[in-house]
Amino acid sequence: MTEAVKTKKQTQTMVMTAAFAALIILLAFTPGLGYIPLGIINATTVHIPVILGAIMLGPKCGAALGGIFGLTSLINNSFINPGPTSFVFSPFISGGGIKSIIICFVPRILIGVVAYYVFVGIKKLLRSREGSVSAALVIAGVAGSLTNTLLVMNGIYVLFGSQYGQAAGYSDGLYAVILGIIGTNGIPEAIVAGVISLAAGQALFAIKKNLKF
Repeated sequence: MTEAVKTKKQTQTMVMTAAFAALIILLAFTPGLGYIPLGIINATTVHIPVILGAIMLGPKCGAALGGIFGLTSLINNSFINPGPTSFVFSPFISGGGIKSIIICFVPRILIGVVAYYVFVGIKKLLRSREGSVSAALVIAGVAGSLTNTLLVMNGIYVLFGSQYGQAAGYSDGLYAVILGIIGTNGIPEAIVAGVISLAAGQALFAIKKNLKF
């Protein structure tokens, strides 16, 4: 690879990363679009650009985009739309701390990493059979979304436990509540992520091919 080609590819990667980051920020700070209040927890669509960015640009860019997602979550819960359980995502709210930072950032960073390697793994498993890319896009979308939901909700349970239960108004059966949130919010989110990853991913790959990127 010549230096000129290498520079061009680096520039294209930077531009696409910036575009995905801008989309994350747009979704995150548009009321009712990126973070959708559902009582004690928010449903989210912000993870979808993280998944797509990781698939298109690789795990490092995916992790960076996940970090931006985490930052928007921290800002949203700290200053824009704080709620009774926002302390689990914000060290700036009473009851939060370093554990909040872990929950806010680690699952979101891992979204991109998991989505990328699931996408690559499924493609290798299917060995370029017809529909392999489509299947890989769907499964990567679902896996990335579930990474966020499962790590966040189980992280809340492990790191905050009864503190979260009291704030949410559940003194008993907290893990049943966690499982209920995973089932009612996390599963639909994952299905939506899979569908959008398929449609948007196919379009992005076509653009990438035309740009010879």
